[in-house]
Amino acid sequence: MDFTVLANAVEVDHGIKRVSMRFIKRYADPSRTRLSPELNKKITQALSEQGLVTLPRTLPTNEEAFVFVVQKDSVLGEALDLCAAIALMTKVGLLADLEEGHARIITESR
Repeated sequence: MDFTVLANAVEVDHGIKRVSMRFIKRYADPSRTRLSPELNKKITQALSEQGLVTLPRTLPTNEEAFVFVVQKDSVLGEALDLCAAIALMTKVGLLADLEEGHARIITESR
């Protein structure tokens, strides 16, 4: 899996790029007919090695779905990491009152 093209596109677009899962699959394994959770985990790992994260964190298996690819070391990338940490803390009950007012962002960052 070589996501150099995607990493360059993210950099050119100021650290964030919206792409379809079909586009990602084309660079991950064009011979595959479908995306699977297992392949998506490998894609996530390969993107991480390129210094990229996605939103949502768990990639969808639907090729028609769109995701945001973000540079990890950007301000937005750090904000996504912070959101993921807060979502995890909320999930285990450390920040129970946050879920009422911020349910959508907590759900999206899981």
